[in-house]
Amino acid sequence: MIAYAYATPNEKALSGALTLLMHGVFLALLVFGIAWQKRESPAMVAELWGSLPPAPQPKVEPPPPPKVEPKPEPPKPVPKVETKPAPKPVPKPDISLREKKEKALKAKELADKKKKEEQARREALKLQQAREAEERRLREQEEAQKKLAQQQAAAQARLVDEYKRRIAESIKRRIIEPPSLQGNPEVELHITVLPGGEVLDVRIVRSSGQPLWDSAAERAVIRAQPLPLPPDPALMREFRELNLRFRPKE
Repeated sequence: MIAYAYATPNEKALSGALTLLMHGVFLALLVFGIAWQKRESPAMVAELWGSLPPAPQPKVEPPPPPKVEPKPEPPKPVPKVETKPAPKPVPKPDISLREKKEKALKAKELADKKKKEEQARREALKLQQAREAEERRLREQEEAQKKLAQQQAAAQARLVDEYKRRIAESIKRRIIEPPSLQGNPEVELHITVLPGGEVLDVRIVRSSGQPLWDSAAERAVIRAQPLPLPPDPALMREFRELNLRFRPKE
């Protein structure tokens, strides 16, 4: 491969100077040679040799050293100029954007407020419904208790009436009617009863007008003891004081 060297301006000037110098030297040698030939040459003496002397060996000139072409200098790297980014312009506050943000913030606050109010309304409604349900349950419970009490009272009243009827029948069966009884006289007796059914006291509250009938009714109360009482002791208060009426024809 043949390397081409590109001469710089300095090298071109040096080459031109060397060319002029070589032309001058050549011209001087030419003039000197012409002057040297014009001189008289001396008589030449010939010698005879029995043999020719050996021819001189030609002097071998060493080859000239190869011309070293100057290596071109590698191009210097161009320094990279770092371009600093231009400073970003400071954005001016956008009034419309700020107003939008304020409106959005107010709208969010209003929505949160409405949400809290709605939640509070729902909680109050739930509380009211729970309170109304509890009141309704208490009313229903109270009504049920009243109804049960009424039913129990009615049952007790029927039971009291039933045992009063039994006591009256037990006493009436033991009345011995006097032979001279006239009409259908009615006597009312007040009887004090002990818990076991024994009679503590008996007295006439309203006479029938026929003493024989009144006395017959009193003696029947004494003979009927112990009077039949209900098994529930709580009902004894209904039988402690009894007012019973008796007629012979009932």
